Amino acid sequence: MSVERFPVEAGHIMLFARAVGDTNQIYYDEDYAKTTEPSGMIAPPTFVQSSAQFEPGYYLRPVIGEPWFGSGKESTGVERESGGGGGGGLHAEQHFEYHRHLRPGDVLRSVNKQGETWERESKRAGKLKFSESITEYYDQNDELVITARSVGVQTERPVDQG
Repeated sequence: MSVERFPVEAGHIMLFARAVGDTNQIYYDEDYAKTTEPSGMIAPPTFVQSSAQFEPGYYLRPVIGEPWFGSGKESTGVERESGGGGGGGLHAEQHFEYHRHLRPGDVLRSVNKQGETWERESKRAGKLKFSESITEYYDQNDELVITARSVGVQTERPVDQG
């Protein structure tokens, strides 16, 4: 996912914090936020994940008039293609490195890079193929704000349940 323009707005920060159940006032109360170490409102730690809503081609975002894969297994009867071997793909890890606080008024863009790849053998799912994806978020001054690292794993076959 690569986003050309992701405006960070105070209302979006508040709604995101509410959606994830985080009641810290630093995400919605400017007066309170001024009394904290950052001296103002900031975005919650995983907020940049919402940048997907600014990527027109993001596969989990519904497109009006088209069947939607959704975020659950065959949630609407639309099957999503998986990698070869009859296994499945899983989101294994997510890491965020913050270079500074993300604040209302920032306008981000993201750059995607392929990270490392490696393999492991599993008794229950065969060969596991791991791949790392790195997304760098830059602000309106072209300064790096956040580096997100995601690790996915593709199994060779469905996991044995026994």
